[in-house]
Amino acid sequence: MKNYRQKLRSLLSAEKNLSKEGGRNSGGILRVCLVSPSGYRTGMSSLGFQKVYSLLASFPDLFCDRAFLPDPEDIRLFRSGRGEILSIESERPLSDFDVIAFSTSFEPDYLSIPLILDVASIPLFSSARTGAEPLIIGGGAAFFINPEPVADFFDIICIGEGESLIPLLFSELTRRSSETRESLLKRLGSIPGVYIPSSAIGAECDDNTGKNCLSPVRRLSADLDTTTPASTVILTEKCEFGDMFLVEVSRGCPRGCRFCTSAFIYSPFRQHRLEPLLQLAKEGISQGKKIGLVGAAVSDYAGIGELCRKIVEAGGRVSVSSLRIDRLDDEMIDALVKSGHKTISLAPEGGSQRLRDLMRKNLTEEQIISASTLLFSRGILNLKLYFIIGLPTETDDDIRELLRLVHAIREKLLQEAKTRGRIGKITISVNPFIPKPFTPFQWCGMEPLETLGKKFRILEKEIRKAPNLKLKMESLKGAYLQAVLSRGDRSLSRLIATMAAGENLKRGAEKHGIDTDRIAHGSMGLNEPLPWDKIVSADKELLGREFENALSRVQTDE
Repeated sequence: MKNYRQKLRSLLSAEKNLSKEGGRNSGGILRVCLVSPSGYRTGMSSLGFQKVYSLLASFPDLFCDRAFLPDPEDIRLFRSGRGEILSIESERPLSDFDVIAFSTSFEPDYLSIPLILDVASIPLFSSARTGAEPLIIGGGAAFFINPEPVADFFDIICIGEGESLIPLLFSELTRRSSETRESLLKRLGSIPGVYIPSSAIGAECDDNTGKNCLSPVRRLSADLDTTTPASTVILTEKCEFGDMFLVEVSRGCPRGCRFCTSAFIYSPFRQHRLEPLLQLAKEGISQGKKIGLVGAAVSDYAGIGELCRKIVEAGGRVSVSSLRIDRLDDEMIDALVKSGHKTISLAPEGGSQRLRDLMRKNLTEEQIISASTLLFSRGILNLKLYFIIGLPTETDDDIRELLRLVHAIREKLLQEAKTRGRIGKITISVNPFIPKPFTPFQWCGMEPLETLGKKFRILEKEIRKAPNLKLKMESLKGAYLQAVLSRGDRSLSRLIATMAAGENLKRGAEKHGIDTDRIAHGSMGLNEPLPWDKIVSADKELLGREFENALSRVQTDE
């Protein structure tokens, strides 16, 4: 336990908190611990986690602390009865807080939720808790998509963005008096965007959603003009982006690719005004940090070139995660080159034109090659190309088209290398298609792992022959687990609890009689009830039309 406390103190001492409040409102009447189900390094790299912390830290009458998934050796220590998980600032046991709020971005983090509750000596299931335990709240992007697999662990789930939900929810929580837990939950369930899993209570859908339902509609900020952009609040070198000051430029995506959730769960696409972004960037520059621009569609930000140019003119450096192939702004590229960028990521996604059309990527082969050539000509000789395999209707011909496209881009790299006297590298990052809720492809099943593995081996064999090409692929088992967690219903909660206790997926599923192959690989009918209908069922008509349009195009092409 002494070593664990030393770890926490070491992490805390390495932080620089830029918020005035710092979360330490010692007189707060409500004690809240914001928990990342990832370890510290990953959790503190999440701009969403930092934004929620800043909202809670500035809230009157509230004391806010943080906690993270402990290291494996510490978990073993806690399970042996020697110590318990503590918050990082005040070193309080989680059970001492009034509220534990999980900020969860990715479905695989679902497995850590019961683990954290277990080592904190808090009953895993909401039905087993009395008024004495903390309220367990869930929020974050993963819950936008499908919270049902872990719904039974939570008293409250937030289906919405923090700026619009946190003030309302915590205003109600801070005025809680002597009412029972049941009465409180019933009252909170009247807030749009608040979901009470124990009774399926949620605000009825309003006229804008088209249908009445028991589920909460997603609560989004109407626009970002009056909202302070999310940015790094706590600087630390001990996270994945330790050299960066992150700033959110936009939210959602205007593209509507049929496999991706961003355009559908965050619709409409919204962007921050240029002036507040520049002010935040200058704050990051003053801290000696590179400015990391964050958003699902950074290249689609209306003033991206001007923003990048002005950051560089202010003495800063710019970083972006990936660029839209048909939105390579000259000013932006200039800023990236001046910032020392050696590698740029592009996402063709589909290897063939047929698949790019199927997923509505709206990119031609000519555009992809031209964008790559442009970057090479500006001295950026390292590319990372993202592709998806296992898409609906994919054939071996599509895999061959992917290889042909990669080799065509490599030829452009070799031509540029001759003039520069140096050569770069192209990394092909291949990810299996995972059908996600609230996308037009939500009704499709994931391709069997056996055939995905076969396709990967074909790619590996061919790419290995060519110098300057490197192939990376996401774990197939990891993708399978993500598909199960993305598409499952509430029956998965006991399986997840079993896995958190140390059992593997296969044996855990057998123990609970759950057919995970059916969940991951099975196709669903357009009129079939879906587990995530409890979130927003009114999306189905639009998504169904998109799905039918995609398949009818394939049939027409054939």
